[in-house]
Amino acid sequence: MTTLAGKTALVTGGSRGIGRAIAQRLGRDGAHVAVHYGSNEAAAKETVSAIEAAGGQAFTVHAQLGVPEDAETLWAAFDAQADGLDILVNNAGILGEQAEIQDVSGSDFDHAFSVNTRAPFFITQHGLRRLRDGGRIINISTMLTRGSAMPRSITYAMSKGALDVLTAMLAKQLGPRGITVNTVAPGVIDTDMHQGRLVGDALAWLSSLSPMDRIGTPEDVADTVAFLASGDSRWVTGQWIDTSGGTLL
Repeated sequence: MTTLAGKTALVTGGSRGIGRAIAQRLGRDGAHVAVHYGSNEAAAKETVSAIEAAGGQAFTVHAQLGVPEDAETLWAAFDAQADGLDILVNNAGILGEQAEIQDVSGSDFDHAFSVNTRAPFFITQHGLRRLRDGGRIINISTMLTRGSAMPRSITYAMSKGALDVLTAMLAKQLGPRGITVNTVAPGVIDTDMHQGRLVGDALAWLSSLSPMDRIGTPEDVADTVAFLASGDSRWVTGQWIDTSGGTLL
């Protein structure tokens, strides 16, 4: 498929997990993909190599998120290798400390919000002058902003909930430019973010939450993002799209 031929995409946190699957799918669809990473350069290069091996084009962009001037650093690295943007996928995020409210530390709360909320806000802010009319912004959130089944993820869910608001506000603001803005909200996805947790009884329980009786894969999310990045989604904006396999039913 070459539905995104001539388009340039940036995927934050594109070196591993969901981000890697998104980057690879957009690359297969013809986009020139900027694969952002924070610390794992080797993984980012592996993603680029996989995209190129499949006939696509990609390059790495390095910027640690959650630190001062992270957005400026990211865009400076992007601008050195590309001219303009068509698709921005705000995927990078951290789970942070898994604790109920009484046990959440101030430092972990601040760190989660600096990476999951502040970084995508300012990455988007700085990206708007690079984003061409008719472009796409896709924010990766979580099903947990609409459900309370996992109270130990309160900080993570709160930090991602802000992205849901950002989606609605920007969809209204950017509509006159033909730019669509949508949220994709995964459930439990089999990535290294959950390493060591998806085994035995825990895996069985998490799988049972979906009527499809399994947990999600990064490709499940990436395929939804690919639709939103394509011209087929031109009349879809401001939406929160559940990609949890029906967990919230």
